[in-house]
Amino acid sequence: MKIKRRHKEAAEVSTESLNDIMFFLLLFFLIISTLANPSVLKLTLPSSKPAEQVQKQQITIEVDANHQYVINKTPISFTDLENALKFEIAKTQSPTVVLKFDNTLSIQDLADVMQIGYGLGVKMVLATKATNK
Repeated sequence: MKIKRRHKEAAEVSTESLNDIMFFLLLFFLIISTLANPSVLKLTLPSSKPAEQVQKQQITIEVDANHQYVINKTPISFTDLENALKFEIAKTQSPTVVLKFDNTLSIQDLADVMQIGYGLGVKMVLATKATNK
């Protein structure tokens, strides 16, 4: 004789507390992420291998660690940089400005010079130092 059960017991997973656990995990990660200091960025200037010299009309702006600005081997102050750059741009057709910055300078110094170039509508390129291997 074969007897069948009327009530089969099914496996069940209790998920009532999972919502609370996920909420607390989300809250924990939000609090931890705000404690990290997001205003500090450590950046290193890029380096490259020596490449062929591009045969375009270039204007070179060099800035050393003492904030001394040089445009095409002519020393100039930062306040006169925009006018001198306008003068150099007027002498050439479709110039490219090559920026050579000392690696101890801050990114803000670079951004200040790039803002001047952006205002004048000139293409600017950041030069890198060749790695010695």
